[in-house]
Amino acid sequence: MDSPETRTPPVGRRERNKQRVKERLYTAAVELIVEKGYDHTSIDEIAERADVARGTFFNYFQRKEDIISAWGEQRRATLMTHLDSNSRFNPGSITRLQQGMAALARLNQEEQHLTIAMLTAWVKAGRPILEEPYVADVFAGIVESGVDQGELSTALSPDRVGNVLRDVYLGALYRWAHQPSDRPEALGEELQQILQLLLDGMAATTSP
Repeated sequence: MDSPETRTPPVGRRERNKQRVKERLYTAAVELIVEKGYDHTSIDEIAERADVARGTFFNYFQRKEDIISAWGEQRRATLMTHLDSNSRFNPGSITRLQQGMAALARLNQEEQHLTIAMLTAWVKAGRPILEEPYVADVFAGIVESGVDQGELSTALSPDRVGNVLRDVYLGALYRWAHQPSDRPEALGEELQQILQLLLDGMAATTSP
């Protein structure tokens, strides 16, 4: 049983109401962005669809661009949840890299129209330059573990490999988003093929 010091206090009604309003604003925003595009979606329209006053929007988001950040944070949380749920089976680093790419592909494939609309908004808002490259950090951590365990070459720089994996992921994602296919799973297939090409040059060599 948790001690009084460690027990998480229950969330009060006021906080629950605030969270519901924030969720309504976020949902209204992404729905409008999918329908109309980021540039043609206004804060007034977001507030109207969420059924709140315009000023309420600014209690939760400083500017429209913050919706994009919220979208990115939700994706990050989903990715980490997926990786954490698989880590209980103690997979090797190569399997975890494959699982990471598969999870990223599934994130995009399950919400294809939303991904395309939000990715376009993300680029227009300059987010690829301004935001922290969390995908690179996730991959770098997996690579570092693989190097420590002797599964990947000790000549690798985990940070550089993490950046490379992030870059090839985003390149594949941009192609998939701007050249829609009737096979959404094509993204996952391409990511696994790219990863395998890189792994063929990353695996630790063994003496004959």
